[in-house]
Amino acid sequence: MKTLGLALISACALAAPALAAPVTYDLPSENETATLRPGDGMDVAEANCGTCHSADYIEYQPPGKGAKFWDAEVHKMIATYGAQITEEDAAKISAYLAAQY
Repeated sequence: MKTLGLALISACALAAPALAAPVTYDLPSENETATLRPGDGMDVAEANCGTCHSADYIEYQPPGKGAKFWDAEVHKMIATYGAQITEEDAAKISAYLAAQY
């Protein structure tokens, strides 16, 4: 009896995802609503940051946070998300973002 109960529980668990209603959602527009602000280092930021996210992500950050904030953000992208950014480019990106945002 115990084996039959486990078999029924297993069968129900396997069938449950098939019975779930499909989920649909609208994807965001392919058109970016933000672009990087012109400035020294913009090209390095576009080349490195733009490979993973849009300029919108940068625009959403709190304004006027300064060099330490942006240095920490750039290094978080490297350490946490595996961004392939050299230390030389990281310094340029941080300086650019601190000056522009």
